[in-house]
Amino acid sequence: MLLEHDEERCSKLSESLDAKVVKGEATCIADCKRAGLADADMFMACTGIDETNVLACMIANDIAPSALKAIRLRTPEYAEWQATFDRLGLRVDRVVHPEVDMVNRILRVITVPGVSDIRNFANGRLKLFSMNLEAGSLLVGIPAVDFSTLLGISQAKAVVIFRNNESIFPGNEDRLAVGDHVYILCATESLDKTLEIIGVKKQPHVRQVFITGGGEVGLELARALEAEKVAVKLFELNAQRCHYLASELANTVVINADGTSQEVLLQAHIEGVDAFISLTEDEDANLIACLLARRMNVGKVVPLVTSINYLELGQRLGINTTVNPRIKAADALLEFVRKGGVLSVRTLGEEKVEAIELIVPAESVYINRPLSELDLPAGSQLGAIVRPDGRVLIDDSMASISAGDRIVIFSQEGAVRKLEKKFLVDKKIIA
Repeated sequence: MLLEHDEERCSKLSESLDAKVVKGEATCIADCKRAGLADADMFMACTGIDETNVLACMIANDIAPSALKAIRLRTPEYAEWQATFDRLGLRVDRVVHPEVDMVNRILRVITVPGVSDIRNFANGRLKLFSMNLEAGSLLVGIPAVDFSTLLGISQAKAVVIFRNNESIFPGNEDRLAVGDHVYILCATESLDKTLEIIGVKKQPHVRQVFITGGGEVGLELARALEAEKVAVKLFELNAQRCHYLASELANTVVINADGTSQEVLLQAHIEGVDAFISLTEDEDANLIACLLARRMNVGKVVPLVTSINYLELGQRLGINTTVNPRIKAADALLEFVRKGGVLSVRTLGEEKVEAIELIVPAESVYINRPLSELDLPAGSQLGAIVRPDGRVLIDDSMASISAGDRIVIFSQEGAVRKLEKKFLVDKKIIA
């Protein structure tokens, strides 16, 4: 059930979702009762206003006290709010604050210009990275299933290809092509060698970064870069906000100007800086500014976008990395929804594929069966196994899954339910 106050949006959601959509206000007790909140197993408050989400959780605690509850907060005091909820006895099982994840994502890729994203699994034992394939890439033309063999890379595997708005789990006939966006899973100790072999160069040191937009993400990113002794220039249009930023940051140069303006960037000597991160509320301006920065020989550009459609547009324009708070919030909520043995969920390629990390219970139907004999649901594939002792198994057809193993599986939307039911036999799935 989804409660939405905007009538036009209710109509659109009803057409596109297999869900009950009710017109009403999240802070109206009568609307919540009418929507059937009393019978809910789980409640998630994720409007764009923190105060609304908090009040909605208070109502949910009264109407559905036994339901699990998650709340989306934008305030930088989110940790303090969790402690406040606990002291007041207000049940909030998960506070979602994707801005922290956005900062960490930027920090992970800022030294790797050719890579779109790097994600951690299995307590850092596995890395999943993605990249756009351009003409001249060593990967173009090779069979995706033979990725590690042909390139002489152990412990690495091409797991998902996004091509022409389609997600592909590589089979025997699938060759990598120009324009593909490919995800590669590898053991952490193999990451640097894998990047080197496929021709992706890392920057050993980041010296100077420009950030446009002094919101929470911009401020936290500048703080993190200062801690790494990186020279930062932070552009913000609001003069009052500039004063606040300057008081919070020790070494960052805060500039009261439009950091998406070509004239401003040229005057600030943007040519050749290591990275340019555009985090304003105007996603069009963010994309345009990043394209401009690329022409000025900036090593890495990252725009903030809020529309899902802009993710593919950014890739088509040659922008490898984007950050999107909605996707980060969705990932966190999916982890909360699935719970049980599911450790993490990451959506890939405009949310077309999920990377799911879970611990395999002893009751799973896949225990002690060789990987070559696994009958996984259509639209899914196994990425890797990590044993309890830390050993990583990638693309080993003779290996079998044991109870207690961590596994990373990749699934298209239609296969998620079937996949989790087979791995997590007795778990109640709410999705």
